[in-house]
Amino acid sequence: MSDRPLRIVYADDEEDILSVATLSLEMVGGHSVRGCRSGREAIEEALQDLPDVVMLDVMMPGMDGPSTMKVMRSMHEFDGLPIVLITARVRPSEVQEYLALGACGVITKPFDPMALPGEVSSLVRDGSRGVARARSAPGD
Repeated sequence: MSDRPLRIVYADDEEDILSVATLSLEMVGGHSVRGCRSGREAIEEALQDLPDVVMLDVMMPGMDGPSTMKVMRSMHEFDGLPIVLITARVRPSEVQEYLALGACGVITKPFDPMALPGEVSSLVRDGSRGVARARSAPGD
């Protein structure tokens, strides 16, 4: 995939995080973001207009990120769609579990808003399923 702007569906129940990530991805990265507050909403948005990548917060009420990803991976409409999980807690075993479920990468919170667009583009471009790709803010 080239460095063209990405169409992103981003789901996070924390409005502040969703706002910062959207601002970062759009203003710094030049990407187009459709923000969602739940996993179900992310699935609905992605079905309406297939994005280039879906970003899911791991911890959301109702359908969390991994559950949302499992549902999406079971639907042929989303075959080959890169899914990135976002989480505040990353243990190596959790990263491996998320990758085994079909994530193309994991980005840790807090993330660096200036680096986030490049991190997402890199994960989508590399399509590196099966390789742990945990990202974090500088100094972690």
